[in-house]
Amino acid sequence: MAREPERDRETPRRRALLDALRDAGTPLGVTEIAERVGIHPNTARFHLDALVTQGAVEREQEESSGPGRPRTVYTPRRGMDRGGKRGYQLLARILLSRLASTGPDAEPAAMETGRLWGRHLIDPAPPFHRMSHGEAVERVSGLLAELGFEPAVDGGDGDSGDGGGTPHRIRLRHCPFLELAEEFQEILCPLHLGMLQGSLAELRAPVTATRLEPFAQPDVCLAHLTPVPVA
Repeated sequence: MAREPERDRETPRRRALLDALRDAGTPLGVTEIAERVGIHPNTARFHLDALVTQGAVEREQEESSGPGRPRTVYTPRRGMDRGGKRGYQLLARILLSRLASTGPDAEPAAMETGRLWGRHLIDPAPPFHRMSHGEAVERVSGLLAELGFEPAVDGGDGDSGDGGGTPHRIRLRHCPFLELAEEFQEILCPLHLGMLQGSLAELRAPVTATRLEPFAQPDVCLAHLTPVPVA
């Protein structure tokens, strides 16, 4: 029988410690907490230290009423419990469905939002630096990699994807918003294209993204690049 992962065993213990502290309504020492939960004080101390590190519990020295070392006590950090379930995908679906309901205005709004965020997300070029085509695409590919798109740059006139020649497209081999993109492709894909355009514009690059081809292959989306005149 496979052993239960240590982190899976620790989570219920720490939840029990937090519950005991919240139920107490007053600061507790290690021994008191251990007795309430039914574990050894050393085990309680270990998990309490972890909860302090996570920011869920506060540790302080109790004011001494006599000789001897002040007692260390623990209290739950006030505020909403940060260990609960998250629903960010549901929130994204709600907001995307609202945008999609605006009809013809949805796509240009998504494009413009993407452009603004693309400018915000990429580090700008240094003053007076003239960005080359290849350098700009490399910088944007780095941003895409950070965001989880697993980009690969195609260069030259061939489709080898070995990066030779002038980059003319970027293959996106992973979509970090896959389920949402499948449901709201008409919004998310223009948003991604706008983000590429905005980031390249922020770099004052001699290249822009003209088209995003979603699922051009079952496992790849293609961002097509075109040179633009240098001012």
